[in-house]
Amino acid sequence: MKHTISILLQNEAGALLRVAGLFSSRGYNIDSLHVAPTQDTSVSRLTVVTRGSDEVIQQICNQLLKLVNVIDLMDMTDDMHFQRELMLVKIHLNKGVQNSIQQYAGELNANILDQERDSFVMEITASYRHMGTILERLRTFGEILTVVRSGTLAMRHGVGNFDH
Repeated sequence: MKHTISILLQNEAGALLRVAGLFSSRGYNIDSLHVAPTQDTSVSRLTVVTRGSDEVIQQICNQLLKLVNVIDLMDMTDDMHFQRELMLVKIHLNKGVQNSIQQYAGELNANILDQERDSFVMEITASYRHMGTILERLRTFGEILTVVRSGTLAMRHGVGNFDH
């Protein structure tokens, strides 16, 4: 089962390495990883997407909490939360699809970052599970040259004890 874990950790050199090392040493792959400072620049929020049974993920979470730089964490998998990803896509366009791809970008509320006669760069924000469908549709407009994805970002609904 896929799990989204949000971790608050001290924004110090080596903190990310220790978290990633814990996953690596136990043989678990990280599907997605995103880290950036929070509103408190001494604290970073790390969002990790990984796969494993509930029991294994609980064991990893318990071990993460023992790391010196980890302040708090939450497995958001069963919690009500928003989950989004940012994707930049560069496409070499087929002839005659300019209007169609512009219309599709509008449907996605995507930002058009660059538009040439035969290429197109879009900025898309959507949930992780929708990104595959979007990429498939974009392939109908031409050859996808480059895809850059941010990794999953997650935030709980409402106000709670994890709003650092």
